[in-house]
Amino acid sequence: MSTETKAPTPTTALSRETREKHKEYILPATILYYQEPLVLTEGKGLRIQDADGNEYLDFFGGILTVSIGYADERVNAAIVGQISRLSHVSTLYPTLPVVQLAETLARITPGRLRQSFLATSGTEADETAVMLAQLHTGSTEIIALRHGYSGRSMLAQSLTAVSTWKPLPAQVPGIKHALSPYCYRCPLKLTYPSCGVACAKDIEELIRTTTSGRVAGFLAETIQGVGGFITPPKEYFEIAVGIVKKYGGVFICDEVQTGFGRTGGKMWGIEHYGVEPDIMTMAKGIANGLPLGACIATPEIAASLKALTISTFGGNPVACAAANATIGIIEEEGLAGNAERMGKILRDGFEELKRRYPKNVGDVRGMGLMQAIELVEDETAGNRAPANALTNRVFEETKKRGLLVGKSGLFGNVFRVAPALTVGRSDVEEALAIIRESFEAAGAR
Repeated sequence: MSTETKAPTPTTALSRETREKHKEYILPATILYYQEPLVLTEGKGLRIQDADGNEYLDFFGGILTVSIGYADERVNAAIVGQISRLSHVSTLYPTLPVVQLAETLARITPGRLRQSFLATSGTEADETAVMLAQLHTGSTEIIALRHGYSGRSMLAQSLTAVSTWKPLPAQVPGIKHALSPYCYRCPLKLTYPSCGVACAKDIEELIRTTTSGRVAGFLAETIQGVGGFITPPKEYFEIAVGIVKKYGGVFICDEVQTGFGRTGGKMWGIEHYGVEPDIMTMAKGIANGLPLGACIATPEIAASLKALTISTFGGNPVACAAANATIGIIEEEGLAGNAERMGKILRDGFEELKRRYPKNVGDVRGMGLMQAIELVEDETAGNRAPANALTNRVFEETKKRGLLVGKSGLFGNVFRVAPALTVGRSDVEEALAIIRESFEAAGAR
């Protein structure tokens, strides 16, 4: 297994023209990775190719979306079979794939969650969840989290608390942002566990001082994705949700990135915390790349919506067929268990990187196959300023060596690594070798 820098093949006219046309015709705010963006053309399993013929090991999977690998033949067969029979009807008619998926979600989600609304994205799922919480409680104020991300709509942008992803000030009133459980950069300057999880306890002060005293709900990602895989301490949700319920709210658990075995050992991230959601949202990995989102709620909360509702493309039969095949494979092959095992190898490798580069590797965090490395200027001297230049160098070096990873966080200095749940030990070891060489080549210390 070679991890040496690969000499890139000559740039083809196709890739050059595609980049030029993207620049001309696509909204310029649409970010692209890398100094020279990749024009990706095909993929199989964990490997993907660009228009110039270069192959990459993908450890980001379309932002945690290609959950069981590119072009899985079983999912493809389900898609082809469904599109040959019926490709679209809208939510005005029940279809077999929709009902099968809704029944499956009721079976595999925790607690009393039972009735779903299917949409096309996590944004729509979160929108539906907030509306249900408001209707059920009769309150309108929502507690969200700093460093959280909920999507692109006006409500989702108002829920989001990462400035680089907010083009406008909050447009929806009544949203209050609680402290993030960001232990590495604790906003209270405390240290876990002696802090007593003060960030969670502060939610009571937030409600009593900045709201009417009764709230509709608390929306939180189990692990904050765009925030940089911020992983709460084990006591966090029990404390936070207990406070929110005390003031009349329900718990909306955002599993858009963490769902379907991603966090290892369990199907849902929240199951690691022992708290049952009242409403849950999901998307991304649900259909191995097809656009689909879902919001599932308890029967009494679902019944709160009395007005008519519809989604033209939500619950599309083809996307639902893909989801049914994807979830079936995740369950049949025990991929949540594989995420736990491979995630441990990945995490051990990251911890070794932290020992090897103690100055620049400030924090390693995550669960299962959601692992992150935060780079700083000098951890050994207590200087946790984001090491952005180094982060960008490492990012380019991994690309040169044929590995794709993600990058995020408020400061843009966090690597997000999240391969398909089907990843094997040799893939993880190959990725770790590339990351080690990339850190060295980029001048990490």
